[in-house]
Amino acid sequence: MTSPVFALRPELAALLPYNSGLTLADVSSRCGGKAIAKLGSNESPYRPPEEALRAMEDAIRNTQLYPDPSARDLAEAISRQTGVPAKKVIFGDGSEDLLNVLARAALRPGDEMVTLYPSFPLHEDYAQMMGATVTRVDLTPDRRIDIEALLASVARPVRLVLLANPMSPAGLWLSPEDIDRLLAAQHPECLLCLDEAYVEYALGTDFLPGTDRLSGHDKPLLVLRTFSKAYGLAGLRIGYGLSNCDELLRGMHLVRTPFNVNAVAQAAALAVLRYPGRMQEAVDKTLAERSRVAAVLAGRGLEVLPSKGNFLFVNVVRPAIDVADALIEKGVIVKPWKQAGYEAFLRVSIGLPRENDQFLEALAEVL
Repeated sequence: MTSPVFALRPELAALLPYNSGLTLADVSSRCGGKAIAKLGSNESPYRPPEEALRAMEDAIRNTQLYPDPSARDLAEAISRQTGVPAKKVIFGDGSEDLLNVLARAALRPGDEMVTLYPSFPLHEDYAQMMGATVTRVDLTPDRRIDIEALLASVARPVRLVLLANPMSPAGLWLSPEDIDRLLAAQHPECLLCLDEAYVEYALGTDFLPGTDRLSGHDKPLLVLRTFSKAYGLAGLRIGYGLSNCDELLRGMHLVRTPFNVNAVAQAAALAVLRYPGRMQEAVDKTLAERSRVAAVLAGRGLEVLPSKGNFLFVNVVRPAIDVADALIEKGVIVKPWKQAGYEAFLRVSIGLPRENDQFLEALAEVL
C-alpha cells in the first residue's frame, strides 16, 4: 500500500536523523562472538551503586502513579549540592530533552544561534528545527577554541549562544579566564547556555563550572547537566538545567511535557547524589584510563586532542567511517565523526581497562 502524502514543516528539510550510535545487538552478529567494547556513546562503564538500584526497585512498585512533575526532592538535593535555589532548577528526559525545550521556548524563525564547532549535532538540529540560523565558531588551525571569535559572537545581540564546555566531540574546554571574559562580553539581549554534560570529569583548578557564576551574573545564563555520564544513569534519561533567569525558566516549563522525568529516574538520581564518593571513584578511574589511552595513541604518532570529557577525539588520517566499520569486525564500537572538516576523526569513549586495551589493539591492526 502506498504511503499517504503529508507536507512537513520546511524547517525539517535540512535535518538528518540523529546518529545515536550502535547497540550491542547491532554489532554482535558482525564480530563473530567476540567480547564487545562499546566505546561509541560516552557512557560510563561503571554501574550506579546498589543503593540506587534498590531505590529504583522501590519506585517501580508505584508505577500506577504519575511522578512528581517538578521533582521537588531532587531539586532540593541539587540545590544543596550546587548552591542554586531549588526553584531555579528544571528537569528533562536527559539534558538533550532540555536542549529541545530550550529551542522551543527561546528560538523564533530567523533568530541566530551561535555554537562551537565541531558540535554536538543536536545543538544545531534543534535550532534549525525552529527556523533559526546557525553560526559556527570553528577551532583554530592548531585545534584550539577560538576564544576571540566566540567573544565577538556573544557581544552581539545574538538570540542564543549555546556551547558545550567541555566540548563534545573535541573534549576541549574554556579556562576560568575564558568563562569570565565570555560572561563580561555577553550582550544583554543574548541568552548564553553552557552545556556541562561532562562537568564531573572536568573539575579542577583549570575549569570553572557555570554554576559558580550563576547567582552573580546580570544577564541570562542557563547551565545544563546530566546524570547520564559520570553517574551512570544513561538508560534512565534524566538531566537538569539551572538558570538565573526566571522568565526563561517560566517559558521552558510552559513548553516541556508535564511529566518529562519518570519516577524511577527521579529515585535513582536522588540516590546517586547521596553517594558522591562512588561517582568520584568511577570518575577517577576513567581519568586515569583516559591519560593512559591518550599516551598510547600519541606514542603511535596520532593526533589526540586534549580532553576534559570521558572520551578522546583522535585523528586517524583517513576516513574515520571506514576505520570505525573495520573496528566493528573486532568487536569495538567507536563513533566516526561526520561533520565537515572532521571526517578523519574518531570519538572514542573511555571504558574499562580491558575494553580500552581491546580498542588499542584493534586500532593498531586496522591502521
